Formats: sequence, structure tokens, C-alpha cells
Amino acid sequence: MSDFDLVIRNGTVVTAADTSVCDVAVRDGRIVALGERLAPGREEIDAAGQYVLPGGVDAHCHLDQPMGPGVRMADDFETGTRSAACGGTTTVIPFAAQQKGHSLRAAVDDYHRRAEGLACIDYAFHMIVSDATSAVLSEELPELIEAGYTSFKIYMTYDDLKLDDRQILETLAVARREGAMTMIHAENADCIAWLTEALEAAGHTAPRYHADSRPPVVEREATHRAISLAELVDTPVLIVHVSGTEAVAQIRWAQGRGLRVYAETCPQYLFLTAEDLDIHGFEGAKCVCSPPPRDEASQATVWDGLENGVFQVFSSDHAPFRYEDAEGKKAAGEDAAFQYIPNGVPGLETRLPLLFSAGVLGGRLDITRFVALTATNPARIYGLYPRKGTIAVGADADLAIWDPDAEWTVTNDALHHDVDYTPYEGMRLRGRPVVTLSRGRTVWRDGAFVGEPGNGRFLRCARPQPARPRGESRGF
Repeated sequence: MSDFDLVIRNGTVVTAADTSVCDVAVRDGRIVALGERLAPGREEIDAAGQYVLPGGVDAHCHLDQPMGPGVRMADDFETGTRSAACGGTTTVIPFAAQQKGHSLRAAVDDYHRRAEGLACIDYAFHMIVSDATSAVLSEELPELIEAGYTSFKIYMTYDDLKLDDRQILETLAVARREGAMTMIHAENADCIAWLTEALEAAGHTAPRYHADSRPPVVEREATHRAISLAELVDTPVLIVHVSGTEAVAQIRWAQGRGLRVYAETCPQYLFLTAEDLDIHGFEGAKCVCSPPPRDEASQATVWDGLENGVFQVFSSDHAPFRYEDAEGKKAAGEDAAFQYIPNGVPGLETRLPLLFSAGVLGGRLDITRFVALTATNPARIYGLYPRKGTIAVGADADLAIWDPDAEWTVTNDALHHDVDYTPYEGMRLRGRPVVTLSRGRTVWRDGAFVGEPGNGRFLRCARPQPARPRGESRGF
């Protein structure tokens, strides 16, 4: 009788540290051996000529998140995690979002109800703290961190989510005391409101003007302020969805001073520009997100930051709103002013293939850096490592086998989310996962989803203990 449930043979196994050609053996959903000429498994996969990578960890995505009146996200936990699995991702961390006037615990409980029985791959939760009352900060937040919800996001913009500077300081103080990781959406709300009013007064309401209402200085100022507040409290922070040159300069400055400032970016800042908001009619609404895509010079800066260690995490920021939907991008009508367009673009399934094609095969990133950015670093930062994010004895058998020679074209018809468009339609890519395994179970094979809703498990996160970000361009 075989010792192993599965053996993957002859592949190039990649971690954030190194690569080697070896076999990977799986038993009871975990990796139990790495080596040459391992004993037979009950199932075998020949991965000769292919890469065996840790399944991706998408540490910033939005699934079935409650929205304002008349607006609904397209993807729930079933369609979203299905799409992630088909793109080589095996763990997602979406957001349990507190509503103002409601408790944080209620948001977490509601999110568990939304996920129950639907997820096809494993998942954890970040929290969103939007109402930093004394009860939340003194009782609920510490209790939830202790229970395994060890990261949370705060906003410096959006009226229904933003905290003021005093509230940010008080929330960061809880993170420091309890050992949690704080994610910050850094844009200056008052600047955005002032610019938006001026643009609307001039009749500039089309989707293209969304970018004009959020110029780089708005992100730069808020990024510097977030860093300063974190320095004052002496606690680590991670600046999410960084879009370009000016914010990157602030982060690099902070990291150069030895501050524990981490950074994340997303596909839209590598593959889209502000010009994509100015396509025919209302079509630019498809690319409305915040911060908005910038210009080609900003794209180049973001690529440099991915390679040289300014960024530790590459996430999708999947925010799924259908275009042809009265509860989606057109919730306020096809002629709505840009400020009423739901913000966000889909990207769970395309995140890894886009970066692999343009980054690894395009010569901008080595493959170990790819693994660090998309799996190992987010698992470390958010308290899931080494169970997730690496290929090692004892880790969950979350694996993606990649064919680097596969050439294909991105089309929304071939994707598995429940959104009616992709902003990357028509892009020609090289390389894609041909097999995805979640805890040893095949969920994607040769172009077909073969997983099942409900097989995904909720993950309680440990308190993260990431190293300081500078000098880690090859992983942590």
C-alpha cells in the first residue's frame, strides 16, 4: 500500500528562497516529503518542464461585502473562491466590514454566515474598523484579535468608512498593544471632496474625471500622514493598493529610516492607466477604482518597487461590480457622475497570470520573488505562515503547477467570476496554472474547475511577526 496520497514528480519546485527539481509527496492534505525518487503515491502527477509553486495567497479581496443601498457585489464566497482557484490562488483574505453604528463583532458574525458552506478554498478574514468607539477599541477589537482576526483595515477616505487622525491614533495604539497588523487606505478625503465639487461645478462628471479628483498628491499626503501616525505610535502598518511614484517615494523614505512600513500594490497599477477611464461613453466606469490608475511612468515605478523590495505584497483588490447591472457600475444610472460609480475592478483569477507573464517571463522578476510577493510574504504578514505560502514538510498541500509555455488570451467568457467584464480583456499572456491543489484536493485541472463549494476552511490567524521590510527583496 502506498505511503502517499499524491506524488508530484519531476517539477521545478519554487519557494521564496530557492528552486529545485524534486518530488513532492502529500498525505492527508499536507506536504510530508520532498526528495528524489520518492515512493509511489496513490495518485501521481508528472510535472516535468513545469513549475510547482505554493498556491497563491490573495490578501486583499472583497467578496459579498455589504454595500450601500442599491449596490451589490457580484461575487459571493462560492464564485469568488472558484475564480481564485482557477487562477492558482488557494487562500483568500476578504474583509468583514463594520457598519457605522454597529458592532465589529456583528460584522464578523455576519461574514461567517455569508461564507458558510460556499468557499471552495481556504479563507481568513481581515476586519474593517469604521466606527472606532470606546467599546470597539477597549473590548471588541482586542477580543477579536485574540480569537484569530489579527489584521484590520482603516480608511482615510469615504464618508461611511473614514477615521479621523485621532481615531487612527487610538486604533493604532490597540494594534500595537495587541500585536495586530493595520492596513491603511491612504487618500486625503477633504482634498478629494474639494476637487470633486470643483469638477462637478465645471460639468466634468464623466468616468475619466475620477482620476482628476484623486491626483497623486492626494495619495502622497495621506501616505506620509499614515506613516507619521504609525511612527508616533511605534507600530507596523501596511499601505494598501499603492498606485505610483509619489506614494512609493514616501514608503521608500520610511523604510530607509528603519520604520516598519509595508506596502502592497495590485495589477491595475501595472496594466492600466488613467487613459482607460476615458474610453467610449460610460465604458471607463469599468476601470474606476481608488486610487485610480496613473500613467506609464508610475507603472515603471511600481515595477521597480516590486523588484527591489519596496513592496512586500501583490494582491488583486478584487472588488466585483457588474457593468450591465442596476446594482453594479450603473447603480446610479449610465449618466451618473463619477463619484457615484462603485469603486473597484475584478482580478482574483487574473492576478497571478498577469504578474507571471509580464514579470517572470518578461524578465522583470525572478520566480522566487514572484512567490514571495504572491504567497509567502502575505502569509507571513497576516499570520498564516508556514501553514500557507510555502512548500515545506508540514505545510498544507496548497500547490499550483504552472506551464510556463502556455500562451493564451484573457477573455471574460473564459473566466470564472460572476462579473460581466474584465479590464484585461484581449491581453496575450504566457504561462498559467494547469493544476491547482487545495489541501491536496484538485480544484482546477486542464481548464476545468473540479472543486466543490464548502471544501474551503476558515483560518484563524496568528499574530504576525514579519521582519522589517528593507533588505528583503528576495522574500522574508
